[in-house]
Amino acid sequence: MKRLRWQILVVAVTLVIVALLLLSQQPVTTIILPEAAPGGIYTEALIGSMGRLNPMLDWNNPADRDVNRLLFSGLVKFDSRGLPQPDLVDSWGVSADGKVYNFSIRSNALWHDGTPVTSDDVIFTIEMIKSSGSLFPQDIKDLWSQILVKRLDDKTFQFTLPEPFSPFLDYVTFGILPKHLLESVPADQLPSAEFNLSPVGTGPYKFGELLISGGQITGVVLVANQDYFLGAPFVEQVVFRYFPNSASALDAYRQGEVLGISQLTQDVLESALQEPGLSVYTSRLPQMGLVFLNLNNPTVGFLQDANVRRALMLGLNRTVIVSHILKGQAIVADSPILPGSWAYYDEIEKFPYDPEAAIQLLNKEGYIFTAGSSVRSKDGQPLTFTLVHPDNEIHTQIAQAIQSDWALIGVQVNLQSVPYDSMVNDYLTTRNFEAALGDLSTSRTPDPDPYLFWHQAEATGGQNYSQWDSRTASEFLETARTAADFNERARLYRNFQVVFAKELPSLPLYYPVYSYGVDAQVQGVQVAPMYDISDRLALINEWYLVTRRTLEEQPEAVPAVP
Repeated sequence: MKRLRWQILVVAVTLVIVALLLLSQQPVTTIILPEAAPGGIYTEALIGSMGRLNPMLDWNNPADRDVNRLLFSGLVKFDSRGLPQPDLVDSWGVSADGKVYNFSIRSNALWHDGTPVTSDDVIFTIEMIKSSGSLFPQDIKDLWSQILVKRLDDKTFQFTLPEPFSPFLDYVTFGILPKHLLESVPADQLPSAEFNLSPVGTGPYKFGELLISGGQITGVVLVANQDYFLGAPFVEQVVFRYFPNSASALDAYRQGEVLGISQLTQDVLESALQEPGLSVYTSRLPQMGLVFLNLNNPTVGFLQDANVRRALMLGLNRTVIVSHILKGQAIVADSPILPGSWAYYDEIEKFPYDPEAAIQLLNKEGYIFTAGSSVRSKDGQPLTFTLVHPDNEIHTQIAQAIQSDWALIGVQVNLQSVPYDSMVNDYLTTRNFEAALGDLSTSRTPDPDPYLFWHQAEATGGQNYSQWDSRTASEFLETARTAADFNERARLYRNFQVVFAKELPSLPLYYPVYSYGVDAQVQGVQVAPMYDISDRLALINEWYLVTRRTLEEQPEAVPAVP
């Protein structure tokens, strides 16, 4: 019996050893993984026409800015949340008083001709910004005229501001120009310089050539910058071809002439969405549509009542405006700070369409119907006012929708259509209005600072068209404008948004969105909130068309033996 037990034990141990040997000899499965590789040509239909490939001259030409975005680099760039990130500089520091900024240029930053980028290039570019030759707005020229610019050495420089200004980094995203190529060009002759047709920058792509047909520039070819300081992009060439509108661009895509369309407007969006190979990307624009209410116009004193303004807000069916009139190309707005920004407060009070709540508020405030009237009134003052609006089709339809919505709660709105420029210059700027349907744009200013539109100091002569006179809100904006810590600024802006939602000095309607198309074979495309239309190309150095195969070995499971 003892001998039998011993034999059984030997057999069991042997079986275990054999099993282990079998497992160690199991077959291996080779998995082939695709990985981005250099190569390929991306051709995009760019809506617009070429002017001059120079960041000093592209302010009013979005098509030029798209191309320049790939050719030139700023000192700083902004991520999708509007937070500053290094670009041509690798670091910066700010003094304790918030007035002195020291910057350090990347050691490997080179111009496309191989010349190192230096502090002299930065100083030269700022002088060009201030010159009569640049197309920068006068307020930006004035800002730089007040800043002391100092060269510390070849790679470091210093800006000294007259007072702390937290949004300052918004103003250092301009494309840097090469002093060694342009210093002999007088500032007033910059618009006619040959450089504008054969530029040299520091961006991820170099200028290749212009495409010309019938004596007209029809496109521009860019080639990958192998010495780009953040690493060469994957796509070997980017070709922009100019088209007058989205319809002609979509036709070019259908003919296989391009892989991307820079803008899909409402008239072609539905057709574009039906293209099986076209991926449509949509991003929030740096704009807000709203109804400005004049809080300092005695003829409509009832607009000074916060509950009346709240009732007007609750009586607006903004979802219908967005879905039916704007064809879904907008997002319902609740805050004067753009969603996606680091300063946006997601818990801000929302105002869904609720006409019954609006009616109750108006009743509570004493605005009631008198015999035979469809308009509410109080102490002989009817809830009647004029809404000025731009005379284009979209704004007219929105104004008519607002008029119908407010009629349902007993508020009579008379519509007055005027050209957009006239509305701004003759009504908003002069404060000669009761209510106005318009837009606020914060393009090219990723910092969320809303000071210009809502601070007390801007009520006279500034852009606080509603003339909102809230000391509490103004103090939050003042402090946030000088605070250096982003967490502290976020807290202040959160408080500001809470006050705004409580008082509703004007009525936010929607944030417009921007749509563009890229063929599905282009990989690595990412979409993020836009602070300029060219932001859709911010991560193009990560796009790719070509893949290579990499091997990954994994053991293959052996079927169990029955």
